[in-house]
Parts: sequence; C-alpha cells; structure tokens
Amino acid sequence: MTEAKKLQFFNDPIYGFIGTPNELVYQLIGHPYFQRLRRISQMGMSYLVYPGAHHTRFHHALGSMHLMTKAIGILRQKGVAISQTEESGLLCAILLHDVGHGPFSHALEGFLLEGVSHEALSLQFMEALNSEFDGALDVAIAIFKGEYPRIFMNQLVSSQLDMDRLDYLKRDSFYSGVTEGNINSERLISMLNVKDDQIVVEEKGIYAVEKFLMARTFMYWQVYLHKTSLAAEQMLIRIMQRAKTLLLAGIELRGGERLSLFLQSDAISFPEEHLENFALLDDTDILFALKQWQFAEDKVLSILCSMLLERRLLHVKMKNKPFDAEKLFNRKQKVSDYFGLTHEETDYLMFQGHVSHTAYNPAVQPITILRNSGKLISLVNESDHFGPKALSKSVSKYYCCYPKFC
Repeated sequence: MTEAKKLQFFNDPIYGFIGTPNELVYQLIGHPYFQRLRRISQMGMSYLVYPGAHHTRFHHALGSMHLMTKAIGILRQKGVAISQTEESGLLCAILLHDVGHGPFSHALEGFLLEGVSHEALSLQFMEALNSEFDGALDVAIAIFKGEYPRIFMNQLVSSQLDMDRLDYLKRDSFYSGVTEGNINSERLISMLNVKDDQIVVEEKGIYAVEKFLMARTFMYWQVYLHKTSLAAEQMLIRIMQRAKTLLLAGIELRGGERLSLFLQSDAISFPEEHLENFALLDDTDILFALKQWQFAEDKVLSILCSMLLERRLLHVKMKNKPFDAEKLFNRKQKVSDYFGLTHEETDYLMFQGHVSHTAYNPAVQPITILRNSGKLISLVNESDHFGPKALSKSVSKYYCCYPKFC
C-alpha cells in the first residue's frame, strides 16, 4: 500500500494521537459515508442521564481502528504472520464496522428499516465503497463477513473479546463518567495470541478478562439499560411508530422528506437504490422532526415529542418478575382519563417490556485461555473467581413506563 504524502492525526481523549496508517484508511475517513458518523451518537439517548455522553460513532470507529493497530503489532511480535494486505483489511473492516448505524445508533435500529440490522447496512456501505475504490476492500469485506480463511482475523473484528468491545467500554465509561466500566484495553491486547488459527488469551491475562466481563456487566445495567435511558429510547421509538401510523393513514407531517420516506415504507428488505438516502439520515433529522411534531395536531405525537424534548420523561418501574395485569389495567385507565385518549392511543404513553443481558456466552465464540504449557482451556473452566453459571447466566428485568402524574 502506497503511503499518503500527508496523513491525518486525531487527538483522542482516550488514547492520545491516532494516526491514519495508510492512504486507503485516510480516504475512507474522509468519505461522506464515514463523516456522517460524526452526526450519529454513540450511546443513543443516554446523554439525558449522563450529560457527558455526547460522543459519536466517529470517535468509536477511530478508537477501534487504533486498538486494531496495537493488536496487529502485538501478534506480529509473537510470531503471527500478518501481511500488509491483511493488515489493511483488518483496519478497514474495524473502521467501517459501524458505518451502517442509523440515527441515535441502537435506539432506532430495526425500526426505520424493519428487519435490517446495522451490520447488514454496514456491509452494504462497504460493498458500495469497494466499488468506488476498485476492489480495495475485498479483504476487509471477507474478514467482516467471516469468510476470510484465517478465522482469528474475524474474531478481532467481531467476537466476545474484539476491538469493538474493547473500545466502546473504555470510551463509554470515560464519557459517561461511570468508572466501573473502565478497562485496561492495552493490557488485554498485550495478552492476545493465536493458537490453531483462533484468538486466545495467555494465562496471565485471565484476571484482565474477568475484569473486562464484569465491567461490561456494570456498563449494561448502569448505563446502556439504565431505566431512564431506556424510557427515553422507548419514547423515541413510539414517537416514530405514531408518526409512521399517521403518515400511512395519509396525514401530512412536517419533519423532513427523507425521514418520511423511510417511515412510509413497509418493505422488510432494503432496496439498494435507497442507500444514498439512508446515508443522509442522522441524529439531526430526528431532532428536527421532534421539534416540528411537538406542534402536530395529533395529541399523542405532540405530547410525546414535547415530553422528550423537555426531558419530562415517563416514570419507569423495574422488577425481576412480570407486573400484575390488573394493576396495569387500572393505571392505564387513569392515564387514558387524564389525557382524554382511547386505550389504543394510551398504549403510546404507557407500556411494558423486558430487557436482558448475558455477560458471557460460552456457546458463541468462547474466550479460550492459553496455558503456559501450551494447552487450551475454556475460560469458564479456568476462572478462579467466576463459575460457568455466574459468567453465562442471563439476567432479565421487567419494566413499565407511564406518566409520573398518573
């Protein structure tokens, strides 16, 4: 790969200066598809709980790429052969792994494009870029899809101990101020190795892995699944659901043509001809729509938009078991009477659901420990502090959201 005459450096508050290692990476960062990530929040609506959490997918993608350069360097020092072409493929794959995220990241995933994940969209963006760059992303795409013959390369991009997770935990912890989520990413990377074409962790790094898994659990329950953040994101989803219902009923809403295009589409598949339209959607489109719709004639849409913009969020109760159906019905009646809404309309202002999190899934690309003797052993069998049940247990919580004054 020919080096660029002038490459860019980014001053990152987490790692310091992050450089652009080659010309292709430099050009990808400058592409409109990637620059759009500056306008996509990393943590959705979490800034309503943690005011500092305003960082973007742009920050995260650069940080993940920086960690990938560290991992490549460490593995080469340990005798793992990685060619320049493979290095470029790894860097491009991790740089673009989130390029398909829509407005407010996970908050609206699967809604604006029903049944389409951000990973599937990232792949479509990568394929479009590959055509534009004359096949320069062939290796990156093969790694991203898990089709490259060297399995460990896909694991560096997507696994239970990949560069994506190592960056977002450290970054989200920093910007949210939740110190329990802070991890030593450099220590973890220094303990990586390759055995039988699989990423493994050297025995002396087991405590760093345990800390990583615990930090991830803390971040999920304290930040990502925080009840107030959860309420805000659920309100945003229901705003979009209401707007979609109204638009499909032929009611005109002022909120941006491109957003309306996706809200009025019932297609589960994603037509390639709309890729450019999706590439023009970001957080600002959603915020503009909310500011317009707070004055809509539809009472439900107007109430929800005003509440979210002014941070008058729904009250949230969380329990370890489902809520009593009779109590829910009685409360729903109060909400309906207070706002003068039908029961169907009240469903937008009062709803329930459940969330769950599993710290570690040994059935999906398990983390393997490389003992000093050269023997490979599963993390759950090697850990002194966490048994298989503690690591792999799925924890679920039930929630109910409703107006505070009802």
